[in-house]
Amino acid sequence: MNRKTIFITGATSGIGRIIAELCIEKGYVVYATGRNESSLETLSEKGANVIQGDLSNLEDIDRIYSQLPSIDIAIINAGVGTFENAFELSDEEIGNMIDVNVKAPIYLTKRLAKNMIGRKCGHIIFIGSQAGKVATKKASVYAASKHAITGFANGLRMELSSYNIKVTAIYPGPIDTPFLQKADSTNKYRELMKRYLLSPEKVAYEVVKTIERPVREVNLPKIMSATSKLYAVVPRLVEKLGSGFFNKK
Repeated sequence: MNRKTIFITGATSGIGRIIAELCIEKGYVVYATGRNESSLETLSEKGANVIQGDLSNLEDIDRIYSQLPSIDIAIINAGVGTFENAFELSDEEIGNMIDVNVKAPIYLTKRLAKNMIGRKCGHIIFIGSQAGKVATKKASVYAASKHAITGFANGLRMELSSYNIKVTAIYPGPIDTPFLQKADSTNKYRELMKRYLLSPEKVAYEVVKTIERPVREVNLPKIMSATSKLYAVVPRLVEKLGSGFFNKK
């Protein structure tokens, strides 16, 4: 009963790797992609079908897709971030966030959805971020990329509903993974948020749970859904409360 075929991007570290391992343990057929060859080799030894590739490269996206069978559930997890003021980011850093966080999910979804439409079944799960609902200082470009996925998931859900294809968006707060070190080399964000960091295992478990029980969205922790609703009503108050993040260089 568990022989669904799962495709996972960003499977070589953080929650992507844990999601892949959980899916293997549950008996799913797992196709995993990422850039780190040694991590992919480890997943292969555990039973995953692995495809190395860089999602910022459209040719790699096409190559990865060409090696996939029909996919039942796609978990679009790969993401990058650099926490810095927009005017202090390099063009390369901005372009990388847009390429990996926005373009790659859309390009992949376009390709995967066509096959799902033909079979009139499927499920696409996007790993978004609470930053896609409420932005903070030094995360304007990262938030913009995640806002884009929020809008894409909401529109796509309506476009695919008549084909029996589900769309789920997962909105976690900050997670205790290597992503934070890469996003903020000063480590100040981690220090500010250490009491609130989510465990990657918790997030991965909640993602895998939606495979068998599809829902519209999941907010982690659950209290975060209240924050985004409050932001819609009194944005100035929420921005004031969040203005303390990254105040120091």
